[in-house]
Amino acid sequence: MPTSPSLQSKIRETKNQISNSFAEFFASQHIPDKQLALAIEYAVLNGGKRMRPLLVNLVGQALSLGHQDLEKIALAIECIHAYSLVHDDLPAMDDDDLRRGNPTTHIKFDEATAILAGDALQCMAVEILATSELSEYADNQRIALIVKLTKAAGAAGMVGGQSLDLMATNKVISLDELTHLHQLKTGALLIACVELPCLISEQITASEHESFIQFARHIGLAFQIQDDILDVTADTTTLGKPQGSDELANKSTFVSLLGLEGAKNELAKQHKLALQSLNELRFDTHDLATFADFMISRTF
Repeated sequence: MPTSPSLQSKIRETKNQISNSFAEFFASQHIPDKQLALAIEYAVLNGGKRMRPLLVNLVGQALSLGHQDLEKIALAIECIHAYSLVHDDLPAMDDDDLRRGNPTTHIKFDEATAILAGDALQCMAVEILATSELSEYADNQRIALIVKLTKAAGAAGMVGGQSLDLMATNKVISLDELTHLHQLKTGALLIACVELPCLISEQITASEHESFIQFARHIGLAFQIQDDILDVTADTTTLGKPQGSDELANKSTFVSLLGLEGAKNELAKQHKLALQSLNELRFDTHDLATFADFMISRTF
């Protein structure tokens, strides 16, 4: 399924937005160690699909939210995502040498610098939400925004999922365990991409908020299933990381548990459930449906 021209345009816009927003914020940091500064820039600006900022923008568009608020939320979430990739790639974690077709941060610089770059990016995410100029309503929601993001990124969310992933290495785990693992490791931050815009909407109802969350939950699983499928069907050049890395690391995946066809069927199921969640909303969610289509058909 080819990416629609409209979505391609939004992907380009989001990539430019993140690069420009980060450059503006980063210029205000005055980091004394040039090596650390270069590593932080490298971690954020070294390519990337920018799917999370794009999701923030599409939800915000559906809710008619202001660009300035969405820009800051998107940047904060992308800082968390960038930190997570830097730390996930470390020798003590997934031990990867390639990310987005380029050397991982600890290979490009060194392990200690990569750890510190990740640490700094976590702090930057909180600083962005705490100090950026926001609309009046969003300003009143600052603490709620910070709490939601830090919980999604922390031990009850993404970090907890990564811990479960490490414990599951070299073991065969059940489908329910694998699903729970990825609902935390991958899904928690994707849900934050939906929840944070919902928090600054004055018009959304509790049931609509829940429908958005259900959409994110299903599309998060679909995203991970497609990752697992690509790990065995795409080549290293397309993936930007070693093909078959999950199998080499002896990790349970949706493909290893369900088989390739079974994983594709589960992908289709999660996609259908995500679209059903959108259909429950009174907002214009056409672009979010297109985003869901892209997430299950992407080749990188």
